[in-house]
Formats: sequence, structure tokens, C-alpha cells
Amino acid sequence: MRERPPDLEERLYDALAVWGIHAVALNHVPLGSGDHHWSATDTSGRRWFATAADLGHKPFLGPEPGSVRRRLTRAMDTAARLHDDEGLGFVVAPLRTPGGDTVVPVGDRYALSVFPFVDGAPGDFGRELTADQRARLLDTLARLHRCAPGDAPAVPAGLPGRDRLARLLENPAGVGDGGPHAVPTAELLAGHAGTLRERMEEFDHGAEALEGAASVLTHGEPHPGNLLWRGGRPLLVDWDTVGLAVPERDLWLVTDDPGELSRYTRAGGHEPDPALMDLYRLRWDLQDVVEFVDWFSAPHRGGPDTEQAWRDLVSVVERLRDGARSSAL
Repeated sequence: MRERPPDLEERLYDALAVWGIHAVALNHVPLGSGDHHWSATDTSGRRWFATAADLGHKPFLGPEPGSVRRRLTRAMDTAARLHDDEGLGFVVAPLRTPGGDTVVPVGDRYALSVFPFVDGAPGDFGRELTADQRARLLDTLARLHRCAPGDAPAVPAGLPGRDRLARLLENPAGVGDGGPHAVPTAELLAGHAGTLRERMEEFDHGAEALEGAASVLTHGEPHPGNLLWRGGRPLLVDWDTVGLAVPERDLWLVTDDPGELSRYTRAGGHEPDPALMDLYRLRWDLQDVVEFVDWFSAPHRGGPDTEQAWRDLVSVVERLRDGARSSAL
């Protein structure tokens, strides 16, 4: 997130102390969406990376803050296991507190995780990877997909928040008037209700193929913005989306070229299904609609983050209207 949340930063000093980190400086890092990030420097001059998850803005993890925090904890515990126990060096994993926790609550709304500060070249969402980078990422995902699932959460076959969105398509005024983008959101839903219903029905039909399908451990969002490049090799960050699903959940974000995907097949033994990859493209866009509509249906303020979210919502709805599909290539 680009905006610094009010009344949170001072509480982070006490939260970091749970890890034994006595911070003397916190610098807000405006990155990504949904989470807030800081670079922390302790009394010895060592740097850390702190991420505060906004439990009210993660509907893909649960419908309310308590369930979101529980699932977030399972996800962070999984990442820590992959790094610490499975020896996967490409996993940028959260550090455990002396008590073994990867997530520490900061009030009722936020949950903090702490990571080592990793030097590397960050990627940008939407920036096309080179052929060599795609090959290296496919090798990395093949290794991840062979790992034991442990206690990783299963990714539901259906679309989280689908019923909420369906109700608002029937009654767009239900968005309310809790902020500057509420009424425009209601108007957008009213104008595109037919398209959105059609796309949701298309997804529901395709998702039937996921019932009973063999699952592997997936990252969930291995797009260029969640990669750090170090020595020509990819490191994966942002593990809150980790979960058990078909491999296509990850693969569509890398490439749809059959020749490139054959490399993954040789390494992992699974031949990607183009229909499932297309299904996850559609799921990505519909999930964005759910999350942005949830955001604007709740009390919200104007600002850079909400302005960007509004532009993204309009863009994805227009893309769905045109029958196009999202791509992070």
C-alpha cells in the first residue's frame, strides 16, 4: 500500500520487540496492495522487513478478521516450514518469535510478520520476464509443487465472496454510501450486472473440474511483482496466498507457451491443462472485483490507494465486459 496507515507505526516498535528486535528507525515502504511494509533498523544497525497485514482487506483468506488471521498464520507457518525444514532457499519466509509464532497481532485490525532484509533486484507486476527468467521460475515452481503439503490450507474451488457480489448485482444500492467510491461502484455494478453474472456462471461451470483434482503446494501469485532476483535466480515473496491447488494456479502467471511449459512437465511430471490455466485467469479478475467491491462497500476514505483501486476496478470490469483475460506476463 502507498499510504501510511494512521496510529499503527508507533505500535510496531512494541510488536517488533516480541521478536527481540529493538528498532530505532522505521521507514515506510510503499509497495503492493493489501499490506503495509516497513524497513526496520535495530540498535546494532541490522535491517529487517516488517509487513503489517490489514485483516479487513483480505477476503480471500476469510470473511472476518479472526478467520483471516488464523488462515494467514497457517500460510506464514507453511512458508517458514518450507524455508527452515525443507531447505527451500527461494522462499523468503517470515521469522519465528522465540515462542515460535510467525504472526503477531497488532490490535484487532492488523497482524505483523517479520522477514530478513534480502538484497536483490525486485520485479514489477506486469513486467514481462525474459525467456531465461521464465525457465528459472518454472524450475522453482516445479520444486515447490513437489513439496509435502504439511498443514497448508486448501484453496477453495469456488470464488471466495461470490455470494456477496451476487447479492450486490441484484441490488447495487446495497453498496451503501461509506466513502467517495461507493456510489460510483454501485453505478458500475448496475451497468455491468449482466456481464458479471455471465462471467461468474462461466467460472462456476469451469470450477467443477477442480472438484477432486490432484492438488500440490502452490504459491498462488508468482507474478513478477512477487519476485526478487539474486544471482540470476528467483526468490519468492508474499506467501499469504500459499495453498493446496492444481499446478495451473501458479503456471498461468508465468507463461502459456507450450514449449516453455514442457520444461515444467519434464521437471514436475505434470502436463498443464490450458482450460484450467484459463479458469485461473478468470478467477483472478473476478477475485479482484470481489475485493474492490468489498473495499468500497465498507467505510473508506479518498487517497492514492483508493484512487488506484477504483481505476483497477473499472479496468477489470471493462476487461470482463470485452471478454478479455488478465495476464501478468
